[in-house]
Amino acid sequence: MTLPGILLIIIAGVLCIMVVALIPTLMALKRTASTLSSLSDMLQKELRPAIQELTAVLSELKFVGREVAAHTDDVKRFMTALGETGDNLHTINRSVSGVTGALKSTSAWAVGAKVAGRYLIERYLKKWGGK
Repeated sequence: MTLPGILLIIIAGVLCIMVVALIPTLMALKRTASTLSSLSDMLQKELRPAIQELTAVLSELKFVGREVAAHTDDVKRFMTALGETGDNLHTINRSVSGVTGALKSTSAWAVGAKVAGRYLIERYLKKWGGK
């Protein structure tokens, strides 16, 4: 055997080994491509309805957001009116407290005047021969 003949036999053996190793690899690539294709189909079937639902939810959220923004002024007005009502109630409470204090002091003065008046009348009557 000559050197080129030996090299040809080695090259033929390497090619056979490569073909034997390449066949399972090609089969695995074919299975992977098939799996990717079925995955792509499933994703399209599953994702389209989900995306449509998400779009519907997003549009509803936008609508709710617009409604909330529209009613923000009403809430601000309500809170302002509530604050003014609290201030007015505080003023009324202070006025009632003042009137109550005045009535207490007036009633104390009235009782004092009544007692002093009775005392003076009794003294006058005793002095001038009353009872």
